[in-house]
Formats: sequence, C-alpha cells, structure tokens
Amino acid sequence: MKVRRALLSVWDKTGLGPFARTLDALGVELISTGGTAAALEAEGLRVTPVSALTGFPELLGGRVKTLHPAIAAAVLARPGDEEELAAYGIAPIDLVVVTLYPFTRVAREREAAGDREAFADLVEWIDIGGVTLLRAAAKNWARVGVVSTPDQYEAVAAELRASGTLSHETRRRLAARAFALTAAYDAAIAAHAAGAEGPEAFPDPLVLTYRRVQELRYGENPHQRAALYLADAPPPGEVLTARMLQGKALSYNNLVDLDAAWQAVREFAAPAAVVVKHATPCGAALGRDGPEAIRRALAADPVSAFGGIVAVNRPLDAPGVEAFGETFLEAVIAPEVTPDALARLAARRHLRVLNAGSSPPAAASGAVRWLPGGVLVQEADREGLPTEARVVTRRAPEEAEWADLRFAWLVCKHVRSNAIVLASGGQTLGIGAGQMSRVDSVRLAVWKAGERARGAVLASDAFFPFPDGVEVAAAAGVTAVIQPGGSVRDREVIAAADAAGIAMVLTGVRHFRH
Repeated sequence: MKVRRALLSVWDKTGLGPFARTLDALGVELISTGGTAAALEAEGLRVTPVSALTGFPELLGGRVKTLHPAIAAAVLARPGDEEELAAYGIAPIDLVVVTLYPFTRVAREREAAGDREAFADLVEWIDIGGVTLLRAAAKNWARVGVVSTPDQYEAVAAELRASGTLSHETRRRLAARAFALTAAYDAAIAAHAAGAEGPEAFPDPLVLTYRRVQELRYGENPHQRAALYLADAPPPGEVLTARMLQGKALSYNNLVDLDAAWQAVREFAAPAAVVVKHATPCGAALGRDGPEAIRRALAADPVSAFGGIVAVNRPLDAPGVEAFGETFLEAVIAPEVTPDALARLAARRHLRVLNAGSSPPAAASGAVRWLPGGVLVQEADREGLPTEARVVTRRAPEEAEWADLRFAWLVCKHVRSNAIVLASGGQTLGIGAGQMSRVDSVRLAVWKAGERARGAVLASDAFFPFPDGVEVAAAAGVTAVIQPGGSVRDREVIAAADAAGIAMVLTGVRHFRH
C-alpha cells in the first residue's frame, strides 16, 4: 500500500521541513492545517489545506480544524471501503503526522513561575483534534502509518525512500508508540486536573506514566534486563536529574544506592555525610564541614565502606576529596562539585561523580512498589523526630545524649528493618540492618561498634518486643535509647533500661523500611 496522501498537523515543527520535502519528492500529497501549512509553504512546498477537504474553515479560533467526517473517514477507511468513500468524494489518507500541544511543558513552566491558577487556565493547551487523529491512525495501523514525534522522521523517510511504503512491522510499531503517547498525554492532563483543588494522595484510578530514557547494562544481577524511565518533569535536585561529571555509566544498583544515600544525607541541616552499601547506610556522621563529615562517615565502618556510595550535603571541594583517602568508592554525590575537586577526582577515572544541585528534597506524594498484578502505594516517610517524644525512664538523657539520639533516629529511618543504630558524637559506630529478629540487629550493631559502644546511644526503628535487646545494649555500655514504644512488654523493656541506668525515649513513631 503506497503512501500517496499525508496529513501533517504539528505543534513541534522540529525537522518538519526536511521530512515534508522527502514526502513531496516521492509524490505524496501534503494535506495540512493552519500553522503547519504556513510552515510548509514557507519551505516552498505545495499544500492542500484541510478546509479544501472539509468545506469548512477553521472554527472557534482554531479549536475545530480536523474534526470532520471527510478527515476521519479518510484515515479510518479499510481496504474494501473504497466504494463508500467514493460516494462522498473522499480519498484515503495513508500517513498521519501529528505532534500534540505541549500541555505538560506549559503546566510545568507556569508552576515553576509560581502560577498555580485554576485548571481552567490550561484548557486551551489540551489537544483534541491531534489526539483524535493519532488514535484513528493508530487504530487503522494495518493500512495507515502514524508519526507522533519528530525523532521518528528519519527512519520513516528512509523506509519511504527505499520502497514508497511502510512495512507491516513499522506501522505496528508506530501505532504502539502513538497509543503510548496519547495515553501518557491524557494521564498528565488527568493528574493535573485532579491536583487542581489540591493533590489527592490515592487517586482512583492510579495512572503512572514514564518515558524510557536509557537501557541499563543489566538489573540487580547480570541475567536481569533493566531500563531507566523518567517522569515527564522529574524534580530537580534528585539523583535522576543530577549531572554526571565523570565515571563509568550508572548501573541499576548504583542508582538505588545513590538515592538511598542522597535521601539520608539531606535529613541533616549540619554538614553531614552518609556511606551506603546495598541500599542501607553503613556509616554516617556530622562534622564541622563537609571534609570532616566524610572522614568520620568512612571511619564509622571502614570495612563496609569499601565499594560504597558517599553522599555529602555540602559542596565537595579538594579537602573533601582528600577525605576519601585510599577508600575505593563506586560513586559520590553532592549538591555541588568544585572544579578543583573534579580535577583531583580525575585520577579515579572510573569513580562516578554526580552534581545534584541544591534543590530541597522533592515533595514526594507517595512511594510505589510493584507486585505481580498491581502496585502498593503509600505516603512518603517525611517524619523526623516527633515533638511528642517523651522520656519514660528514671534518668533523662543528658544534653550530649539528646543530640546523639536525634542524629541516630534520623539515620535509623533509612536503615533496613530490623534497624538498630549506635552513635556517639554525631557519628554512627555500629549499624544492625535487615535481621529477622531485633535482638540480632542489636548484637550486630554492638559487634560492629566494639569497644566504641561504651557510652554510645542506640536508636531502634520499631519497638523492642522483649527486654533482651536493651539488655544486650546495656552489657555493651550503651547509655541511652530512642525507640517508638508500643510493645505489650513496654513496661518490662523500660524496667530493663532503669535497671541498667539507661535513659529511654519513646517517640510513638515507627520507621520500618522494608
């Protein structure tokens, strides 16, 4: 089925001229609407206006151009419909080329400028005719080719130059892309409309749309395929919008670990650094400046830090690079990387270095986890140290213990459950993560800390079901504990703390991280 007539109606005119000239050179009749027709005529091309087929001018200020049986039937006609078409003087259209009004871009630009007016202000940027044409052509892909983005022009033009036709497989692939594009377009409009009166935490139905930007080498393991998808307007200051300055390509695991480290380090207003291995912190520390925080975070558990990811919440400068010492690292992320730091890092040519920018953490509306057949959605955990945290033991924490309890609590919320964090002087000393029993997490954290556990504080992401965890901590010399409380044995746990002279604070908030 040779391409003889093409309908072109595009907002984005990138590459339109060369593509249209290819069609014209192949003898394809060009049919077009107002702005697109003017652009084609400016290229010296002969254009048949849509109004010549419909018998109507553009109506309602351009809202109605292609919504007409003469256009719809020309696109939707199947082999065998020729007699009916002829009865109404309609000739088939074989190729539809449409790019849609940039609703999402305009909405994003207005929001960035602080313009959060009613949804009604954006309705003129909702494409109707373009979406109708794309869907009609995609539905009739067995006969019609549909081009929905400028990046398809080159391949389509090459195939037409070679044979004057588009193959069955090409038409099917183009149709799939068009359907995906219109689905994402409508989803973006629906999301904006739903949020016009305030964001809904759990919309019904839930529509998630992302565009594939990169295929990764592999997933968690070499036998697993993986790809990176981005939202249409990913928030600045996050891992997926960070600028990579040097190093090997980022892997699936790198991205997961970088995000874990970056989310954790931004919990702190003071200079801080976090080292992550396998999506959980293995070392975290505060410092007078970024370099000191880095040194202390790496020293928290130097064995586990090998091959880790480091995040720092201050600009990474030359002294910060010196603070890495000889530790082998996979990646580093900071809100800024100075030129002198980058010059020093060049010697570690495989080290991935990311400049994330200084934007505040994105206001995540929810966290999504995929399960076979569906997804789980929850609000993001943005809880810090609750103001209603209360002392429940005879001894209250001293001022220095309070500072360490706050620090350990914020680190603990980023550690995989069951999570235990030992800390002192704004530095983690031992972290127990991912154990099936809480007392084993305590034992692991105490073992990691060794003699440093004496005089340290302990944070637990959930309550102690039995006194044994507190007893193990007390035997190691821990002096203060912060935990949610809520166990049926809270009295026994508190009694164990009192017996050991430990100060205990209950927060009433749990931080499971599964």
